[in-house]
Amino acid sequence: QVQLVESGGGLVQAGGSLRLSCAASGRTFSSHAMAWFRQAPGKEREFVASLSWSGATTYYADSVKGRFTISRDNTKNTVYLQMNSLKPEDTAVYYCAASRTINVVGPDSTSPKEFGSWGQGTQVTVSS
Repeated sequence: QVQLVESGGGLVQAGGSLRLSCAASGRTFSSHAMAWFRQAPGKEREFVASLSWSGATTYYADSVKGRFTISRDNTKNTVYLQMNSLKPEDTAVYYCAASRTINVVGPDSTSPKEFGSWGQGTQVTVSS
């Protein structure tokens, strides 16, 4: 099983930037895809971005496309989410997730149910 720990969240003004980190440990070699999700108070968890195990393929939700970038550092066993041009609607708890079953990263692999390992989340608050 993969253990995931997010960090890097905080308070930022609209238009600012943050970089979230997801440190992975355990059976990281068994993961086929990594992703970031977010959940605002009273709302359902939504997909943000994902990448293949190799990091060669990425996919983004329309709401963050062009502003967010997902990447990974295999040496550090860490996945990142660089968030630029932040908006108040980006305010949420951001979760890192790992999947052993996803073979193709894309629009058909964005369901939270496809990810078996989750971090505890890190709060991102964007003020207007």
